Parts: sequence; structure tokens; C-alpha cells
Amino acid sequence: MVYSDHIYVEEELLDACDPYHLQTERIIDFFKDRQIIPIGHYKDVFNRSRQDVCIQADNKKIIIARKRGRLVYEGAPVCQSFGNSHFFYTSCVMNCIFDCSYCYLKGMYPSANIVIFVNIEDIFSRIEDLLKLYPVYLCVSYDTDLLGLEDITGYVKKWSGFASCHRDLTVEIRTKCGRVDVYDALDKTDNVIFAYSLSPDEVISAYEKKNAGLISRIKAAEAAMNAGFPVRFCFDPMIRINNWKEAYAGMFEEICRRIDIKRVKDHSVGSFRISADYLKKMRERYVNEPLIWYPFSEDKGYYSYAREISDEMESFMEGLITKKDPAASVFRWRDETGR
Repeated sequence: MVYSDHIYVEEELLDACDPYHLQTERIIDFFKDRQIIPIGHYKDVFNRSRQDVCIQADNKKIIIARKRGRLVYEGAPVCQSFGNSHFFYTSCVMNCIFDCSYCYLKGMYPSANIVIFVNIEDIFSRIEDLLKLYPVYLCVSYDTDLLGLEDITGYVKKWSGFASCHRDLTVEIRTKCGRVDVYDALDKTDNVIFAYSLSPDEVISAYEKKNAGLISRIKAAEAAMNAGFPVRFCFDPMIRINNWKEAYAGMFEEICRRIDIKRVKDHSVGSFRISADYLKKMRERYVNEPLIWYPFSEDKGYYSYAREISDEMESFMEGLITKKDPAASVFRWRDETGR
């Protein structure tokens, strides 16, 4: 992770009378000696034309902004609800410190820079409105890795504190971060799920740039469990490399050597899939990335491996899990979408 010598801040947040000025100052203080460039709106920088996202990936800039308009969204078809009727997600940060070759963010956003929205309490207020109607299952770390940014934002702590006061809310924080030092500082609550995305080291080294290795993620997941949080293992997205069966079997053996798999709350299994629009943009931007040029099959606006390939991969992974723990809860994305 490399940051430039300046950060962008929406100018209204620099006003000491703004309710989110203190949160803005906290983030600015983290980046000591950086030049502050005031801007009118984050989109003036984030959405500008002729950006080179490939170059930006190695020199990501921070943009501090206020989130406006819609704050909470209904869960997308390619994401799993884990059996929850009222499934939503929100983005208090846009873009990620990591750089996975297959990440849909590469096709979703026009920039690799990171936008931090400081008005997280406005999102909390919207969630409280929804909670008056029904229990809410909320994913808060789809469009970033909040654990990887915790020193900068403190948002994992804020979400755990908020969830601990709202028992009808379940928060999922998905991550590939290897940090083990955050959990003791969080409010202990069983309605915040830390969902660890796990991949074989062969996939990590080839396609998950700047990420923690497998063993580091396993140790971090164990730290979360030891601190009293429910942990989900996400074997998602599965990538069809040449020796994929051996790689995923070896990965799972390593996991079981280091952790009691029966302590895991549940498991998510899914093969690679992506919006057709996002894949098109990724292919325009990353012409030399072989993974995204695989001959995927298209169905209802989404690309994925052919049905028989996806079924083979997901069934194989599910079999590894249930052989070790016959009582395990395993969720497959195709089971929910019907695709």
C-alpha cells in the first residue's frame, strides 16, 4: 500500500462547524505531513476522465468525503444472503488496499483511489430506520477491506459497537486481512460475523496481490474466534487454476491442521462470477491479465464458469468441508440464485 504525498478532502469537512470535522481530522492526523487538497465533491477527483487505474493501484490516494443520497442497498444477486430475508449492504469506504486480479471493483469504479466516507453515523441512522420494520442482515465490507483500514478509519470498532446495541442487526465484515491485534479492542458481540475469504497459496501468489497469505488469514480467523466472535469461512471466489483440486484440497488440509473446523459458524462456497458490465471494463483496462480472459458463460447479465464446471468445483469444496464436519452449514451461491 503506497499513498502519495497529498490527500483530497471535501472542503465542507474542513469547516470546524461541520459535524464530521473531528472524524475528518482524525484521518488527516494519521497521514502526517501530507498536503491537504480541498475539493468540492469527491467525484471531481474519483470520476474524472482519462485516469489510469493500473498506475493508481501502486500509488493510491485517499479521498475524504461525505456519503450522500442512498446509504443502504439491497443485496446483489451474486452475493449470498445466508438465509436472511432482509439482506442489505452498505459502503462506508470505496475501493480496497489490496489488489486482487479478479476483483469486481476493477470494473465497477473509474479509479483505484480510496474514498473514505466520514458520516458513518448517517448510515447507522438509516439502519435504525430499517430495524423498525424487520431484522436486518448487513454486509459492510464488500467494496473494501475494513479490517485492513482499521488504523485509519476505526470503522470495525464502530460497527461492533453499533451492532452490540441492536440485537436485531447482524453485521458481516468480510476480509482477507491477516491482522490479529484488533479483536481485543472491539465490543464483544455475537451478531458481528468476521468472514474470512480463504484461497490456496497458489491463487494468492498469482491473483491476490498485496494480500495476507493463507496461514496469516487462518491465524487471524482463530484470533477472532478466541475473542468470542462468530467466524465464517468463505471459499469464494474459487478460481480454476490448472491443479485446482490439489490446491484447494491442500489448502483445506492446512486449515484443519491449524484450526478446529467445527468452531467455524458456517461456510460460503462459490466459484468466480461477475457482472457482464464489470468484466467488459476490466478487459478494456487489464488486457494482459489472463484470468479475466477465460471463456466464461453468460447468463442474465452475469459471467461465470460453465454450469458443469462451477458445480464440479463447488461440490468438491463442499465435500471437503462436510467430510471433516458432517454437521457443517455450507451455503452455495447457486443454491440461492437458482443460476
